[in-house]
Amino acid sequence: MTTPLKTRRVFVTGATGYLGARLIPLLLERGHQVTALARPESVRKVPTGCQIAVGNPLESGTFVEQVRGADTLVQLVGVPKPAPWKGPQFRAIDGPSAMAAIRAAREAGVRHMVYVGVAHPAPIMRDYIAVRNECEAAIAAAGLVATILRPWYILGPGHWWPLALQPVYRLMEQFPGTRAAALRLGLVTIQEMLMTMLWVIEQPPRERRVMEVPEIRRLGRSDA
Repeated sequence: MTTPLKTRRVFVTGATGYLGARLIPLLLERGHQVTALARPESVRKVPTGCQIAVGNPLESGTFVEQVRGADTLVQLVGVPKPAPWKGPQFRAIDGPSAMAAIRAAREAGVRHMVYVGVAHPAPIMRDYIAVRNECEAAIAAAGLVATILRPWYILGPGHWWPLALQPVYRLMEQFPGTRAAALRLGLVTIQEMLMTMLWVIEQPPRERRVMEVPEIRRLGRSDA
């Protein structure tokens, strides 16, 4: 990936999670200024080199002032290892944290929000998709310019079990009737996801854009 055209001021929620803990060092390495939101008990887990905003990710009032001045807000708070039976947790954590981030971004005048949604339709993850869709709708209603990334499952450390499904995906991709669904609900690696996130942060849009699995793979594997 080429050198960024402009240094960005990036505010990251979920800074100690699966994606956040890996994204922040990459942003810092590329010269961006990063502020990470963390609860008091998680401060020591935040990657070194960034500023820390101590607050509650479920309450925008605890961190909105630290968001002011940011070019981009990246919302990454969510329940670890999503599963169909975690519906109550999605509604208690994923939804409220995203809504708080949306309120903070709007109040602070952030020009670009990055949100990780989910590929759909996929009935097995009905509750997860419903919460993420509600959050996408709230971003639009708030009038925020946003990049919505819609992976289905992100392969990485501790998240390898879907590799067993690859033969099924390859077979589905061979038939016209199932090819589109196989691509839309395909697997992406954490490296592809991180490279795509870097690209969207460094290339902010003028209006809302949505990136599905095929584009995440393309951007994640390119040097653009």
